[in-house]
Amino acid sequence: MSQYHGERPIQESERLAMSSTLPTYFLSHGGGPWPFMHDEYGAAHARLAAALAAIPAALPEVPRAMLVVSGHWEESELAVMAHPAPPMLYDYYGFPRHTYEIVYPAPGDPTLARRVQELLRRAGFEARLDAERGYDHGAFVPLAVMYPRAEVPVVQLSLHSSLDAELHLRIGAALAPLRAEGVLIAGSGMTYHNLRLMGPEARVPSRLFDAWLAETLASAPEERRRRLIEWEEAPAARIAHPREEHLLPLHVVVGAAGEDTASRIYYEENLLGTMAVSSYRFG
Repeated sequence: MSQYHGERPIQESERLAMSSTLPTYFLSHGGGPWPFMHDEYGAAHARLAAALAAIPAALPEVPRAMLVVSGHWEESELAVMAHPAPPMLYDYYGFPRHTYEIVYPAPGDPTLARRVQELLRRAGFEARLDAERGYDHGAFVPLAVMYPRAEVPVVQLSLHSSLDAELHLRIGAALAPLRAEGVLIAGSGMTYHNLRLMGPEARVPSRLFDAWLAETLASAPEERRRRLIEWEEAPAARIAHPREEHLLPLHVVVGAAGEDTASRIYYEENLLGTMAVSSYRFG
């Protein structure tokens, strides 16, 4: 594919060389399919919606594609979505019927999927292409707010089922070259994810962990990395994350960020009246 610049078409290799280095993002994606619920539950996510909707205008350029690491996909061998038109995965329960008919029609990008696989293998990771996987709600929920016209191609990358913190930082570092190739890397999870401890009881542990996380991400790169590897030592760590699958997308985007500084783009003390949550940009 080429674009025209003056009278001469710009080839893909030239276009990539002209790209800015894009930031990386960690997004707290909220509860279930909230953007598609026009009731009190959906309205409770208004501040999150505003933060997500503001992201495209804050970028130096329109991404040619997105790579999303969701807390809703784990594999024993890293897997990269390679479907050209990904289907939908309604991986939630107990929501209104219409939320199981949602379609987010963003195209996939098999070429990017192969590039992701190449970078991971070059760094020593086993990685396979998955030509059947569809968008889970960790991906399509924030994307439906960020890019409601679904014009940006999307590829998802799984977590590794070991849930090893240091490994996911290294995965992110392997993917860092994509940032200069027009690819926006986003991790989608939650800074607090304990479905068994919601309501007023969640307020103190979520705020304790969120405060530790803010301090950690403001640290110098080596200290930031050390603290994220040792995240279980944080206040209320295993209360905030009994299982860390919703935290580890953060490790991937921090790994890809290198030495770039963090800025908090969203903070809410009482999402759904219960928990403190945050989202971050790096770079």
